[in-house]
Amino acid sequence: MVDSQYYLPNDIGVSALDCTEAFRLLSNKEKMYSHYLSRAAWHGGLAVLLQTSPESAKIFVLLQKIFRKQTPAQLEQVATAAGLSPEEYQAFLVYAAGLYANMGNYKSFGDTKFIPNLPKDKLKALVKASQAFQDQPAEMEALWESCSCLLFSLEDRQKQLGLGDKGITTYFSGNCSLEDAELAQRFLDSKKLSAYNTRLFKREKEGKACYEVRLASAVQKDCAEEGECETSCGSFNFEDKEFTVKRGDYAPLMEKVSFYLQKAQAYAANENQRKMLEEYARSFTLGSVDAHKEGSRYWIKDKGPIVESYIGFIESYRDPFGSRGEFEGFIAVVNKAMSERFAKLVSSAEVLLPELPWPKEFEKDTFLKPDFTSLDVLTFAGSGIPAGINIPNYDDIRQSEGFKNVSLGNVLSVAYATQKEKLTFLQEGDKDLFIKWKGPSFEVQVGLHELLGHGSGKLLVQDDEGKFNFDKSKVNNPETGEPVTSWYRGSETWDSKFSTIASSYEECRAECVGLYLCLIKKVLSIFGNEGQDAEDVVYINWLSMVRAGLLGLEFYTPESKSWRQAHMQARFVILRVLLEAGEGLVGLEELTGPDGKPDAQITLDRSKIHTVGKDAIHRFLCKLQVLKATADVEGGRALYEGYSTVNEGGPHNFMRLRETVLLRKEDRKMFVQANTNINGDSVELKEYEGSAAGLICSFTERFQDDAEKLEADLLALCKKDFPCWC
Repeated sequence: MVDSQYYLPNDIGVSALDCTEAFRLLSNKEKMYSHYLSRAAWHGGLAVLLQTSPESAKIFVLLQKIFRKQTPAQLEQVATAAGLSPEEYQAFLVYAAGLYANMGNYKSFGDTKFIPNLPKDKLKALVKASQAFQDQPAEMEALWESCSCLLFSLEDRQKQLGLGDKGITTYFSGNCSLEDAELAQRFLDSKKLSAYNTRLFKREKEGKACYEVRLASAVQKDCAEEGECETSCGSFNFEDKEFTVKRGDYAPLMEKVSFYLQKAQAYAANENQRKMLEEYARSFTLGSVDAHKEGSRYWIKDKGPIVESYIGFIESYRDPFGSRGEFEGFIAVVNKAMSERFAKLVSSAEVLLPELPWPKEFEKDTFLKPDFTSLDVLTFAGSGIPAGINIPNYDDIRQSEGFKNVSLGNVLSVAYATQKEKLTFLQEGDKDLFIKWKGPSFEVQVGLHELLGHGSGKLLVQDDEGKFNFDKSKVNNPETGEPVTSWYRGSETWDSKFSTIASSYEECRAECVGLYLCLIKKVLSIFGNEGQDAEDVVYINWLSMVRAGLLGLEFYTPESKSWRQAHMQARFVILRVLLEAGEGLVGLEELTGPDGKPDAQITLDRSKIHTVGKDAIHRFLCKLQVLKATADVEGGRALYEGYSTVNEGGPHNFMRLRETVLLRKEDRKMFVQANTNINGDSVELKEYEGSAAGLICSFTERFQDDAEKLEADLLALCKKDFPCWC
């Protein structure tokens, strides 16, 4: 019997993201703008298949070919005739929906591989009985043979994403190690090149290691192109190793992205949007992160748009080294009522920032008021959909030019709806309160996390000319009382310095800011919470965090002693900090459930949140910020990895608790998104039912205009690099 963490259950939650009303209220010009941006996002999102695993793109193409010929309803009769039970056919549909929703065969939240929950011979029988196979037997047979082994394989290294022997990653060729990743980062820093849109391939040449850094671009030539004074491409000797920088990764997909961005320009609402799209298209055409940064600058200036979007190689969570970005693109429509609350929070930011527990020298010189809007998602292409976002991720822009925050309202409304019978690890007396206040408390936490978590804190920097952004003679480390002795130099960034822990560490800092500032009455009032309601929101926000810390154990891999999800590692760290605070603030007890199986219970003394809890987060948050600001990688690693340790000793046996969490886990919901289609001079919205079948239909109809060309391109890209891993 395969461990349940490696397949998706037949009853997994699938919800449709409702954006009907938001889309209806758009003008025709705004609808056209949204449509072309969505096309760009969906085509670029296919790159995630190639960023996830060697086989993901092949499985995607196999499924697309099957479902383009027969809908899930039509295929059901074929499945029955091929000998599949109703449960086995449903398991196949759930697997297909999971692959689409995660843009690959690894969970976007947790990075664990998932395989079909039915025998391989049954799936093979279904594939062979499908109309797609009848029409093209040789092609479909070859496709099945090329991916069927990896589709079901659960060899140790293939169970999760990771670098070297810790897992699989396609950001690096299979022969790369952590040392190779560190060497490549030093090389990129020396060339002032960002890793965001790159992958690294290592090859042997005359017994010597050679490295190819590949930039994502439509253009495949390595010489300077129109609009460039010089190219970043070429061969270089670095630390006695040969490095070659080349263009053309995901070229046909990047060409599509640029094409649709250029189409969207005709419908831009203003000059900032037009320039933004121009720079983005240049970025994806030439493989230039500098062009993407320029586009992001115009994006920041585009204040309060009706249709909000962002696209590119953005989040570095899934790169095992922590510096390469996964492609994502979103298009969403402003929810005006909710956005008013966030605007009030932005207006209060300058009053709230001084409440944070670090000296003013460790805070930005001026707070650059960002846009903070609540959006209803129309399109979110990538491996998963978050509840809130703070972007851009470029530290230099975020520090000196600004950023934006978005809360995704229609995601929040369905993602965190909870049934009482599925609420684990809480006292019975807390469950009704939890269900009532989970949504409102999460709205507060997301707001604080994005705006004042990711949006706060200064990095101490000395630029290439030797100029400091702080007074070295006056700034003392509050932890030691001594002058600061370390800072960022030249092109060093937070991601490049803290690499493997950067994402989770920063999520932890932002979560702590949310916990700390939600204790302020003014914050709760902004979100419409007063009196007893406000106290309940605080209690449930803190209770949610400690429960999430326990649930986070699902995302820890004992064999490699590694965490597979940045946010859940962060929440586990916070649980450890609050348990360590003592004085009965947090209780964690192992017990036997009503079903006779191992269980556990989390308790939180609400009377001690404002005292013991606040003091603990105050001390920890200050340490996190100071270590981050001063580029103290050694101190930051020691602190963060210490709290991240999952041990069997001490007052809590976290390894045993992990088994209990796995026993009682609930899988994350999958989302079904609408499609847009041009009909004459207007744009129509097509929505689908919230089911595995609905999710599958949305994907087969999403690419129907150019399906065969796209599928051929994906297979060609896959074939080119497949030997690097297999």
